[in-house]
Amino acid sequence: MSTPTLTPASLAAMIDHTFLKPFGTPADIEKLCAEARQYGFAMVAINPAEVETCVRLLAGTPVRVGAAIGFPLGQNTPEVKACETQDALARGAGEIDTVINLRALQAGRLDVTRREIDDLVRLCRAAGAISKVILETCYLTDDQKRTVCRIALDAGADFVKTSTGFGPAGATVEDVRLMRETVGPVMGVKAAGGIRDLATARAMIAAGATRLGTSSGVAIVEALRAEGG
Repeated sequence: MSTPTLTPASLAAMIDHTFLKPFGTPADIEKLCAEARQYGFAMVAINPAEVETCVRLLAGTPVRVGAAIGFPLGQNTPEVKACETQDALARGAGEIDTVINLRALQAGRLDVTRREIDDLVRLCRAAGAISKVILETCYLTDDQKRTVCRIALDAGADFVKTSTGFGPAGATVEDVRLMRETVGPVMGVKAAGGIRDLATARAMIAAGATRLGTSSGVAIVEALRAEGG
């Protein structure tokens, strides 16, 4: 899969501008939203407690607000994830990134995996929001990665996503390529975790990523601009 021709604007439109740290100040969130407005990022990826603030700060712009659900461990019950999703959507989130229950998957409890993905898709569709399923690929075998991708594809999720950025490793070109091969050409694939420079961003896009989750979006877009892109 070849890398599409990138301009600063088209690259920015693929970036989920991220601030998911457990600490920070109101100024950090204001800066995140100001940069998202300025550069035209796809969305801001934040913890659910910041949804209403970001919705207010981004009012009147095309930048969407994305909430991370079950984050970062995914070890919530399906009921809690569904409630958290409903709350984030009610507060104005336009995208939901949900971490699957890895232990359930590893134990062969695919009924749990299907239920939480089905809930995510159902709630997001009803709200007109985008649904993303986070695998945390660094903990999974290739067969497990394929299994989750197939479940997400069958459920009608909008994206599968590599990582939270909180695990011991983030996105890899190999995982992005495996996920793209599994879900086919239409479904979204989001690479996240460890994407800090333009070369890495390009490699992920060439492997099949259609979204990039990163807190380095400004530097990445500016690096492309410096090349004359």
